[in-house]
Amino acid sequence: MAVQDLPDRSLRLRALRRRLARAPWTALIEIAARGGYLARGAVHVSVGVIALLAALDLAPRAEGVVGALEAWSRWPAGLLLMWLIGVGLYGFAGWRALQAVFDVDRQGRAPRAVMARLGQAISGGAYVAMGLSVFGLLDALEDLGEADDREATREAVAAALDLPFGSWLVIAAGVFIAGAALASMARAGLDHFTRHLGCEQETRTWLGTLARVGYLGRGLALLPVGLLVISAGLGARASKAEGLGGALDALERQPAGPAALGFAAVGLVAFGLFAVAEGWLRPVHPERALDS
Repeated sequence: MAVQDLPDRSLRLRALRRRLARAPWTALIEIAARGGYLARGAVHVSVGVIALLAALDLAPRAEGVVGALEAWSRWPAGLLLMWLIGVGLYGFAGWRALQAVFDVDRQGRAPRAVMARLGQAISGGAYVAMGLSVFGLLDALEDLGEADDREATREAVAAALDLPFGSWLVIAAGVFIAGAALASMARAGLDHFTRHLGCEQETRTWLGTLARVGYLGRGLALLPVGLLVISAGLGARASKAEGLGGALDALERQPAGPAALGFAAVGLVAFGLFAVAEGWLRPVHPERALDS
């Protein structure tokens, strides 16, 4: 990070302390939002590092969110970090709700803005589910059980297939995930990720590159998830569905698979690192919810 950004850090911390004294609730929401970005980043970095090790044949297989965070439990402070990540993911989901419902980013009501806010709402729901998975993993570890996001995905798909029009629901979910993956890859080439960040131009330039690599790799990682869910719906077979870890393994089995898995892994790490930087540098205005 550029040296010029160092005074900004001190200014941000002093401003946050003043808000804690003057308006504690909005300051706490800001802390939760920024902590949420940090938790989001930690999850993606964890998944990406294990996937990269698998691509280099240094780990037996790629893992999804649950499997990656389960590895943390072997560290001395691992369980505490998992608790913090779980709470952080709930904080990020709450921030997404403020963005979507109260438009705290002031995106407006144009069709493109409405679609962006709808995406933020769906993202919030996904991070609530991710937080539930983290706390479910903590319960499983406490009971000396084993948690597996692949099996959880198959169970969810199996439950959906039992519903009326269940196959169509599963196919629709797969199409949505695949669409989100393609949208992430498109954003890598079209979006200006750093225009809202409070930092010097030099920092903004390399963070923009990090974001483009991250969104491209994240899309590459999510695309097999959507395609496998679609396949499960078409065949009415939950066993075909895979979570993120299984989809990354499936990616590795394709032609040039190790290279594709390696790029997806680097992208997931880059996405996570950008999320951490965004949580620190982006403006967060929870007080705008009161004005809406």
